[in-house]
Amino acid sequence: MEQSAGTRGEAQRLAHLGWPFFEPAHARLAGEAARWAAGALGEWTHDADADAVCRRLVREMGAAGWLAHAVPRAGAGSARLDLRSICILRELFAFHGGLADFAFAMQGLGSGAISIAGSDEQKTRYLPAVARGETIAAFALSEENSGSDVGAMAASARRDGSDYVLDGAKTWISNGGIADFYVVFARSGEAPGTRGLSAFVVDAGTPGLSAAERIDIIAPHPMATLRLTGCRVPAGNLLGAPGEGFKIAMRTLDVFRTSVGAAALGFARRALFEALGRARERRMFGQALADFQMTQAKLADMATAIDAGALLVYRAAWTRDVAGESITCQAAMAKMQATETAQKVVDAAVQIHGGLGVVRDHPVERLYREVRALRIYEGATEVQKLIIARQLLEAAARGGEGAR
Repeated sequence: MEQSAGTRGEAQRLAHLGWPFFEPAHARLAGEAARWAAGALGEWTHDADADAVCRRLVREMGAAGWLAHAVPRAGAGSARLDLRSICILRELFAFHGGLADFAFAMQGLGSGAISIAGSDEQKTRYLPAVARGETIAAFALSEENSGSDVGAMAASARRDGSDYVLDGAKTWISNGGIADFYVVFARSGEAPGTRGLSAFVVDAGTPGLSAAERIDIIAPHPMATLRLTGCRVPAGNLLGAPGEGFKIAMRTLDVFRTSVGAAALGFARRALFEALGRARERRMFGQALADFQMTQAKLADMATAIDAGALLVYRAAWTRDVAGESITCQAAMAKMQATETAQKVVDAAVQIHGGLGVVRDHPVERLYREVRALRIYEGATEVQKLIIARQLLEAAARGGEGAR
């Protein structure tokens, strides 16, 4: 019987776990997750009900214990997320399908600000259910005119007695419309620009909060625009101190931005896997497509670029986990390189498949649509370049060689 995409070549796809960035526990985690994914994550189509698929995946990933790697134990105080584990799981789940990666990652991103800045009471109230897959989390930062430019945020938060009253709109919100709670960032006005933002946990049923408009994107995922109209939340739902919202958001993104690069690796590895299979099977001019040197050169470029991206992703993760250093620059490099690489690798896989590569719902056609958003969300490639350059210039001004 022919093996599935999840089991064929598994040892080769996990070979990088022998790199010195990892510990034995990471290899065990990867092996267990790969076996689970091969059996549990069947093929799905872009015509499927993405909301229903995501809800099911969250429940199943929670029951299997995978979401616990994206959500630290409630009340654990200084408990830290292991970024290498998050990246390993995102890479594996992305290999099997975009919604699998999405469901896992959004539980982490959506609750990440609570993990980082929440009180023990807030962590206890929200995190265990997220880790068990019983509630769905969402991260509400972006606005129509405030994506990359967070300082332009217009949504407001006004203190009124023991509550805050939130007004405004958030858009491009992943899990919008299906989330049980949102971490919402709004301007509380302690200072101009990014210094006057705060973060709040807003339960989905709160009066004045609505998923006003669902957004249909190139690769279907639950996404919506949120409206906040006189939305009253208790002051106890404030994360951290007033005015710390930007810092909380950036600390959250430093973790999960690196893992976007890991998801890109998963898409790229699946594209290479499919391209290798097609190149070996497709006959033309009396030989296999793989026998042509032009095809071999393309495959070599794809494999080399994937490994280069993986080195940057797991260097960033190791630096945070083991060295305990800030990874703002390393995360930006990893996210930029891995996502740009994945786009090129997927495009090459489509080209190797020829006409078959643009047939709707073929694996590489799905990858072509899935991978495109990664170069935009959690900071577009152009923003990553600005982050890297600013970090380098700041380090040079301090007399260092750079922030790498």
